[in-house]
Amino acid sequence: GAACAAGNLGFVTGAQQLLLGEVDLALAGGVSESTGTFGIFAAFNSQNALARHPEPSKASRPFDLKRNGIVVSEGGAIFVLERLDRALARKARIYGELAGWCYNSDATDMVLPNPVRQAECMREAIRRAGLRPEQIHLVSTHATGTPAGDIKECDALREVFGENCRDTYFNNTKSFIGHCMGAAATLELAGNLPSFNDRIVHPTINVDELDPACALPNLVLNKPRQVSKVDAILNNSFGMLGINCVTVVTRLS
Repeated sequence: GAACAAGNLGFVTGAQQLLLGEVDLALAGGVSESTGTFGIFAAFNSQNALARHPEPSKASRPFDLKRNGIVVSEGGAIFVLERLDRALARKARIYGELAGWCYNSDATDMVLPNPVRQAECMREAIRRAGLRPEQIHLVSTHATGTPAGDIKECDALREVFGENCRDTYFNNTKSFIGHCMGAAATLELAGNLPSFNDRIVHPTINVDELDPACALPNLVLNKPRQVSKVDAILNNSFGMLGINCVTVVTRLS
């Protein structure tokens, strides 16, 4: 029921069950088999939101001036969530700590996102993680490659991070794998977790000409960027119907 924010919301729901003491361990994330569903393609096509490009590998191009829509894809990513003491007791490999989250609703439009509510969602997730915006080192953007959606998210990102977050880098995974719908958020988080160890931010690819409306400071384009540190990742997911869910994952110190 959370549309393209379902992966993040599943992640959060698992954490909430742990906090409530309802479970000792949660398997949480998202799985999508969208490519086999005609209705998915029909719905996006009716909104004129499906990407078109003579070279399929270049069709998904968030932030590019000539982007023209979504590349529907499929996949899945499931995380094991548990309390720290239990993970340490069984000597689990710990990839990160879910430090904060927020979910809200735009309550304004069935399709067009609301950057004000997106910004509020990011701010609250950061606050609940006990951090400030400048302490977020990597932002995994939701940007799907639609002309309006990418700009709205960039507006929200500027509102939250401004021009002073010099150590905050922005990237996008959909440019590589397309939009995995309900699985998108957790797959994209999985793609960014290695940055905690190697301090490499993977880029947004297929950007031949950056849309000026999407020009963010430290937007990593086309080539990976080696950075000084990655201690906190903010993971955006913004679904149709105005469903927003943002998570903050930190390196376990």
